[in-house]
Amino acid sequence: MKTKIATALLTACTAMTLAAPALAAPDLAAPGTGGGRVGVKAGDWIIRLRGIAVIPNERSGGITPTFPNEQLRLDNAVTPEVDISYMVADNIGIELIAATTKHHVFGTSGTTGGIGKLASTRVLPPTLTVQYHFAPQSKIRPYVGAGINYSFFFDADASDGLEAAVGRTRVSLSNSFGWAAQAGMDLDLNDRFFLNLDLKYIDMDSTVTLRTNAIGNQRVRLNIDPIVAGVGVGMRF
Repeated sequence: MKTKIATALLTACTAMTLAAPALAAPDLAAPGTGGGRVGVKAGDWIIRLRGIAVIPNERSGGITPTFPNEQLRLDNAVTPEVDISYMVADNIGIELIAATTKHHVFGTSGTTGGIGKLASTRVLPPTLTVQYHFAPQSKIRPYVGAGINYSFFFDADASDGLEAAVGRTRVSLSNSFGWAAQAGMDLDLNDRFFLNLDLKYIDMDSTVTLRTNAIGNQRVRLNIDPIVAGVGVGMRF
């Protein structure tokens, strides 16, 4: 179901992005008309502050070797995000994105599903994308982007419920490289500030390791692959 939702969101955002330049064209301001500056240009720096929802689109392997038929899932998270962009050309921008989220890990069935929350972790996935802006001198500026991310997992802890079931447990998640895709839109509020809508897909994988005395070490291969939907404001300078 999450895969279908992710596909629908990406398709809708891409359609919106491709259609927006035609809608934006009437908003172009001619020099000297007194309408103030419109759009972005080469050499501009841009800072955006977004509120984002991180929606894992996970696929889990079995909890091996003890529970090979049971899997893991992660909950959603909401957090602030800050990014900085530089326009290397009128149509081309480079964006660096930074945010951290906390997620809880659950078993999906059987023994682990009955425990409830198994663990929690924080993740910091700095992401660098190269963007193409379709209408840089318009008040409405759609863009698409692609790039890479490196996901750091930290502050992983076992839940009280898991430790009550199997004793003291150490939890770790491996870091990973991945790719990212992006589509979004900036809408001018005045000659400096604008509203931003943004949607990303981040390729994010990890191996979860549970180290216990009672049942030994357990490992799970987890493809997290979140959809990141954001809305916020930006400033160009």
